[in-house]
Amino acid sequence: MQDYDRDTVDQVVLALLWLTLHDGDRAWKGFDWEALDRLHAKGWIDNPQNKAKSVRLTEDGLTRSAAWFAEYFGIATAEQRGEDPHR
Repeated sequence: MQDYDRDTVDQVVLALLWLTLHDGDRAWKGFDWEALDRLHAKGWIDNPQNKAKSVRLTEDGLTRSAAWFAEYFGIATAEQRGEDPHR
C-alpha cells in the first residue's frame, strides 16, 4: 500500500467508532489493528489488545470522536445538539 496520512485515518476511525458506541463509552473494534494501536498510543482508547470485542474510549476519545464524526460526516451528534448522547 502507498503511504497515506495516518493522522487523518486515525481521526476517521475514531469518528466511526462513534457509530457503534454502547454502554456509554465502549465501541466495537472492527477496524485495522495498526489504527487501533495508534488510537491507544494517542490516549483516545484503552488497549485494544484483549479478548473483548469492544474497546473503551477515554474521555478525550469520546469528545474527539463526537467532534470528528460531525466534522467528517456533517451531522451534529446528540451531544452537540445539547442532548444526552448515551440515552
